This record gives sequence, structure tokens and C-alpha cells, in this order.
Amino acid sequence: MYHWQVTREDLPGYIRSRLKESGTVRGREAIQRFFKEPVEAYGVSAKQVKELERELWPQVKGWPPADRNWLCTELLKSGTIEEGILAAYLYRRFAKSCGACEFRLFDRWIDRYVRNWAHCDGICTSLVAAAIENEPQLISQLPGWATSPNRWKRRAAAVSLVREARRGRHGREIFQIAGLLMEDNDEMVQKGAGWLLKETYAHRPEQTVAFLRRWRSRTARLVLRYAAEKMTPDDRLKVLEKTE
Repeated sequence: MYHWQVTREDLPGYIRSRLKESGTVRGREAIQRFFKEPVEAYGVSAKQVKELERELWPQVKGWPPADRNWLCTELLKSGTIEEGILAAYLYRRFAKSCGACEFRLFDRWIDRYVRNWAHCDGICTSLVAAAIENEPQLISQLPGWATSPNRWKRRAAAVSLVREARRGRHGREIFQIAGLLMEDNDEMVQKGAGWLLKETYAHRPEQTVAFLRRWRSRTARLVLRYAAEKMTPDDRLKVLEKTE
């Protein structure tokens, strides 16, 4: 365990030096296997990133919101897998205080800095989801995300609602967002929509099956396959018949 205290301005550099000294070639190769496109990585495991987050927490927990926003933004700007994940881990500590102001920050992050599914999902499933849980009216912003030219913004519209789907909430809004994504040609968006509907099925099986059957001839098979992963055999057949 490191014991340290550095200035706010020096903290991003300190974090990068720690990640660099912990990274390995084998680790970078292992990370790359999770992505089709090339990604920047130090080669540090998720466990090690979490350990670093725990070390950082005592220093940053008392910072004002502007300072913590600055630090996490600086980490995301780098584009490296580990720094983006670290930013999400750190900000999760403040989930209870996330609201409209933080939602706007996350919106900017997705537009400007997110370039892979790991950063998209890390921000959306924990941070955007927390803001929506605290202020449900923020869901009204997601249809605009679902029609964005930014592939990660469109995926974000779906995965930001995964937590709500698991809790059986906001079914109307979930199907609205899914409907906006069902004819999307981007594979990462299709996977996001399928994931959202897979989680929705547990609480709304009949609605989910009916929704998918309406879209079956117009959506990608990938969406249907993801959405059907947790279905009963009978429901899975209803959704996937003639698509295999």
C-alpha cells in the first residue's frame, strides 16, 4: 500500500506513473482481446485499478465537485482503458449525489471522450443510471441520445436504463428507447438494445416478447439473440423462429 499526498495538479501524472509501472505486455494483449478495434491500455488488471481507486479515495473524497469533475475528466481525456475505468470507479463513490448537473457532465463525457464499449458501459450503467435513479425525469433526455450520430451515445441510451430494467421500472420509456434503436446498423448499438431488452424480460416477459415479434422482420438478428438469452424455450422460439 502506498502512502502519499500529492497536489491536485500533479495527481493525474501520479496516477499515470502508477498505472505505467503496473502494466505488462501480457496485460495489454489480454485487454485487447475484448475489443475489435485497437485500444490504448497499460495492461493493468481491473483488480489493480480498483486497488488504486481505494488508495486515491481518502485524498479526493473531500474535494469540491468541480475538482473531482476535473480529475475524472482528465482521466477520460487520455483515452486509455484503465484511466477511463478508474474515473468511473471514483465517481461511483458519489452516486447518491448525482443529479441533473452530473448528468450533463456525463453527457459531455460520452460525446467527447468515449471511444469504446468499456468506457460507455462504465459511465452509463453506474453513473448515468445513478442520476436517473435520483432524478427520474432525466430519462426524457435519452430519446435524443438514441438518435445521435455518435454510436456510443446511441448505445448509452440503452445501457443507461439496464439498472431500471432489472428493477422492473420505467417499462414505457424502455420500450420507447428500444424502438428508436431497433433498426440501427451499428453492432455495438444492437448489442446495447438487446441487452436492455434481455433485462426487461424478467419483469415484463409478455410485453418484451410481443415487442420483439413486432420488430422481428426489421431488426438485426443480433438484437433478437441478445434479447432472448434469458427467455424460456417457448418464448425464445417465438422471438427467434425463422431467424436462425
